[in-house]
Amino acid sequence: MLKKKNKKIIEEAELEEARKGMDVDDDTATDSSNDFEEEGQLSVDVYQDKDNIYIKSTIAGVEPDDLDITFDNDMITIRGKRQQDKSARPEDYFYQECYWGSFSRSIILPVDVDEDRIEATVKNGILTVILPKAKKRGINIKREDEE
Repeated sequence: MLKKKNKKIIEEAELEEARKGMDVDDDTATDSSNDFEEEGQLSVDVYQDKDNIYIKSTIAGVEPDDLDITFDNDMITIRGKRQQDKSARPEDYFYQECYWGSFSRSIILPVDVDEDRIEATVKNGILTVILPKAKKRGINIKREDEE
């Protein structure tokens, strides 16, 4: 988990450096908020039972087709985008606390999983990913007699 936090701090520092490097007096400079779309971090609950690891997250307003879930080695990544209703003007808001835009979350799993049996469902705005734990197999050792 510490590794992920350090990576996020580095990415934020690089983004800030890129913003500082733009000369705002230069006619060719553009608005940095348009150049760098920040990506939100998806909030998740991750827990286990004897047979599975479960990931749950609230994704209200996101269609299942707008989600991308990938698994590579021991890490699962969930990406998506929540579209904001453009009918309200920014100056008409009293509060604006909901996150709109792209989001993602990568989770390094603490145990091996059977990636062929991973399932994901969305019900009532809750994403549930079920990752079956891989069964550990013993390896038979053959005995060869020395000649």
